[in-house]
Amino acid sequence: MRVRGIGKERLGKIQDEDWVDRSRRPYVEGDIAWVPVLPGRSFDREITAEPAYTGRGFYLIGDIAVVHGMRPTAEDITRIVNLKNPRGVIWREALDDITRIPRTEVVWGECGETRHRESGYVYHLDPSKVMFSQGNRTEKSRIAQLIRQGNTTERVADMFAGVGYFTIPMAGAGARVHAMEINPVACGYLQRNAVENRLADRITVSPGDCRNLLDGIYDRIVMGHFDATGMLTIALRHVRPGSTIHLHAIEGPEDSVRAIVESAGFSCGIRVHKVKKYRPHAWHVVHDITIT
Repeated sequence: MRVRGIGKERLGKIQDEDWVDRSRRPYVEGDIAWVPVLPGRSFDREITAEPAYTGRGFYLIGDIAVVHGMRPTAEDITRIVNLKNPRGVIWREALDDITRIPRTEVVWGECGETRHRESGYVYHLDPSKVMFSQGNRTEKSRIAQLIRQGNTTERVADMFAGVGYFTIPMAGAGARVHAMEINPVACGYLQRNAVENRLADRITVSPGDCRNLLDGIYDRIVMGHFDATGMLTIALRHVRPGSTIHLHAIEGPEDSVRAIVESAGFSCGIRVHKVKKYRPHAWHVVHDITIT
C-alpha cells in the first residue's frame, strides 16, 4: 500500500483532497499519519499492511476512546491513540449500581460531550457522565427487528432507558415507547436524542424511578439492568397474555425467573439469548419471557 506521511493533526482536513484513497484507513505512527494514496499519485513510502492491533481492549463513543477494567498504562494509551487518533481517552473505573453514573478519569486528551453514530441513529452524550451500552449492538438490532416484524403498533416500556440506546431503535422500528430513566443527565440526553432522530412523537420520557412510573399494560417491556430480576414482580403487573419481557441478567437459572412469573398468576415461555461475555465463565444474557 502506497502512502504519504502527514502530521496526524491534519487527518480531518485532507479527506477531500484528490490524492487520498478513501477506501483504505490511514495508519497513525507517533505524530505521523500514513495516508493511502490513489494509483498514479506521488507517495512517500510503501507499506505491506497496517500492523495488527495487539493492545488493550477499548471502544469508541463518538471521538472518545473508553477503557474498562484496570487503569490503562502509558503504553496502552499510546497504542490506542496511534490506532484511532481519538479526541480523548477515558478510563471507566466503575459504575453506580442504581443510576449507572460512571466513575471515570481522563487519561489522555480531553473528554466531554460527543456525537455517536450507531446503526443509522445519532446519540449525543458525555461518556464521563452517562453509560452507553456499546457492546449490546446486536441485541438492540434484534429487539428492533422483533418489533418491525409485528403487525401492530406496539406499546413498549423501556425501564432503564439511559440516553436511548434501546428506546431510539425501538421507536425507529415503529413502536410507541415509554422511556424511563433515573439519572437526570441521561434523561436530558434521551429527550435530545429523541428530537435529533425525529422520533419525539413516538417516545414519552419519564424521569425518575421506573418502579413508580410504569403505567397501564405494555406489549413489550425491556428491563436492561442486571438488577432487573428483583423488579420483575413489578413489571408483571403491567403485562397481559401475549406480552413479552426482555430481562437482562448475568447468566442464571431459568427456573427462578419462571417461578416469579408463575407467582404473579401467569405461565410463560422463556428463551435465553447470549449478548456478550461478562467475565470468565459468566455471560450477559437476555431472557425473552413470553407471557401466556
